[in-house]
Amino acid sequence: MTKSKQAVILYGSLNTEFKTIEAMVKIYCRDHHHSQTPCTQCQDFLQYAFTRLDRCPYGEDKPTCRVCPIHCYKADYKLRSQQIMRYAGPRMLLRHPILAIRHLLAERRPIPEKPGAGVSNRHKRKQLNSSR
Repeated sequence: MTKSKQAVILYGSLNTEFKTIEAMVKIYCRDHHHSQTPCTQCQDFLQYAFTRLDRCPYGEDKPTCRVCPIHCYKADYKLRSQQIMRYAGPRMLLRHPILAIRHLLAERRPIPEKPGAGVSNRHKRKQLNSSR
């Protein structure tokens, strides 16, 4: 996913959350797969995470995945996410302190009520495109 395409598709806090996930994946892949850019396996995970963020029913009010009552990741991707975050999370404070602190603060926010229909980023994007 190119930076320009990502910026157009994900809005607000969802874009920030994707940047955080992307930074974690880069740290993990560099240290475990010895690659300066995300390998094929990590690119696949990033694409999956991107799609999940785009389709999250909470939209921009999304809580962090760890505290979210809706578990939308498939079991194998959820396990990979946990591995990546357990490894890269502590290292984020040194490499990307602002993203790390934002993520830690986001985990402390109260979980919003279950959203109604049409709140997801994907739904909003489709509405914007149809109104043009």
